[in-house]
Amino acid sequence: MEYLTIGKLAKKVQVNIETIRYYERRGLISRPPRPLSGYRQYPDEAVKRIDFIKRAKELGFSLKEIGDLLSLRVDPTTSCYDIKNRAETKIEHIVEKMKTLQKMKNALMEVSKACSGRGPVSECPILEALEK
Repeated sequence: MEYLTIGKLAKKVQVNIETIRYYERRGLISRPPRPLSGYRQYPDEAVKRIDFIKRAKELGFSLKEIGDLLSLRVDPTTSCYDIKNRAETKIEHIVEKMKTLQKMKNALMEVSKACSGRGPVSECPILEALEK
């Protein structure tokens, strides 16, 4: 088994060293033992774990949700249905967020149309709309 220092691990998974330390503090990756040299020695499994975290983040899962997924993964009572249910719940949240973002976009487009882009800031219709 090959072990990696925190720097080599960070480079391999393309994240910052502080990100790895943060994942350790959050319990998303195990704190590796430190030999006499004092340097953390991460097993190859840490690469897979961080890649999993990165992919889950790209899909919109929060670190707390990722921690839950990682826990479910090792829980013998968990079924594929449980994981699918989490994914479908995340889809519902994304759809709601998209609706909210669309409303925000529409509102901004409306106030932006009211502004000619000329005149003093004190008479800017965008700023006036935000003050109401």
